[in-house]
Amino acid sequence: MTNEQSLLVTSHSSTGERDDVISPPNSNGNTSQPEPNGSALETRSVLRRLYVSHSLSAWNSRMFEFGAVLFLASIFPGTLLYASIYALVRSLAAVALSSWLGAKVDSADRLVALRHSIVWQRVPVAVSCFCFIVLFKIAGSRGFSSTLFVFVSFLACVEKLAAAANTMAVERDWAIVISESIDVPRQDLNASMRRIDLFCKLAAPVFISLVHSFSARVAIWTVLGLNTASVLVEYMAIAQVYRAVPNLKRSSAAILQTEALDEFTTQTQPHSPRSLMSRLSDTLAPWQEFGTSRVFMASFALSLLYLTVLSFGATMVTYLLHSGFTPLEVSYMRIGSVAAELSGTWIAPIIMSRIGPIRSGLWFLNWQFCCVAGAAAAYVPWDSNSRLVAGCLVIGVAFSRIGLWGFDLSVQFLVQENVEEHARARFSATEMALQNIFEMLSFASTIVFSRPEQFQYPVMISSGAVAVAAICFAAYVRKERGHLLHRSKCIGGDKVHYRPVESAA
Repeated sequence: MTNEQSLLVTSHSSTGERDDVISPPNSNGNTSQPEPNGSALETRSVLRRLYVSHSLSAWNSRMFEFGAVLFLASIFPGTLLYASIYALVRSLAAVALSSWLGAKVDSADRLVALRHSIVWQRVPVAVSCFCFIVLFKIAGSRGFSSTLFVFVSFLACVEKLAAAANTMAVERDWAIVISESIDVPRQDLNASMRRIDLFCKLAAPVFISLVHSFSARVAIWTVLGLNTASVLVEYMAIAQVYRAVPNLKRSSAAILQTEALDEFTTQTQPHSPRSLMSRLSDTLAPWQEFGTSRVFMASFALSLLYLTVLSFGATMVTYLLHSGFTPLEVSYMRIGSVAAELSGTWIAPIIMSRIGPIRSGLWFLNWQFCCVAGAAAAYVPWDSNSRLVAGCLVIGVAFSRIGLWGFDLSVQFLVQENVEEHARARFSATEMALQNIFEMLSFASTIVFSRPEQFQYPVMISSGAVAVAAICFAAYVRKERGHLLHRSKCIGGDKVHYRPVESAA
């Protein structure tokens, strides 16, 4: 009987370390993923439809999110109260209901769940646009305007949750199944999806801002028109992806098993306090599962990075304008930052394929910390209103974004790798809720230190959050590898080794 060639990944048993390098090549030079189900043409077709659907979802969500704030500022001029309440309520809804929503996504048919997320994104946006139009006409009527504002805020919560469901389903579940089914490296697919997110995050607000500068009412009709026109395309594109990848069809047995487990958990509780206790248990269960997960510390470290004002958001832009930069200069700065972010999505897959997601995450996060720490250090000897200090901050933040998105993609791969299929959406939803909590804390830091000359304090808090995140991820790395640094690994000794093994005759 002829000898068969098998590939073995050598491990370093002396340190108790498991190798985490991604997708070692096989004898044909391809990654060790399952065999593709179709031709290269079919693969491109699946990816194209997936990207179209994800692009439309991200574009419409980002455009509406930013546009709604502009509309409220035009309807209620002279105050930021309504826009602040609107944003806060959306974040609170994500914190309170994301885990529950994730459990629903996990237990539902994949296509049904994603189609529901599309519909419940589009309907609230359409109704909100009509409400904004009415608010423009009755801006002087305080009572009715306040009632309609409350209704618009409720619709915003629905849209936020639907967008979260769409993101957690596509990026944390569909991406895994599709990459394995059509033989596409998962780190490359993750990076492509993230580039779509970042492009929409930059371009959609700029686009709606330009339209709004011409006419607020035209901007509302633009949001409504694009939202309505894209729903059918997105709806059909994701259905074609589902039909082209048979593995996306979740077995009815798996769905029934998840439902039966939930029902058993409820029925085993005493009948008298069952209503209250079951609701409390259902609320806390995802958080308990999240906290006991193998990748909890990695996910927690990523969530901590949302406690930041160093993101070229509204707060930092306001500070830069106060420091003497013109709006055009700030726009150029923001474009440069986004270019750095996009470069991170190209660098990350290359680094991950060479040293694995754990080590790449460690290096990316430490790069981010060094950049933001250097930017924050500029505040020590100089006046916080100095253009020099603001310029140092811009450079540090821009370069830190490379580390941020490299770390984001590394952690995303680790979560995809270590969270079971039946809990992917629930885990991701809990992670999103935690991220929203830290994001609200960042809002609180700028509320407490609201004056531009006090911006150094939110900057220090943000830098501290990155430092704590680095410590948390270092603890995760040590737990996984048995040590934090390994010289031979750091200089490239972490490559995968192969040796032929003779099979028994």
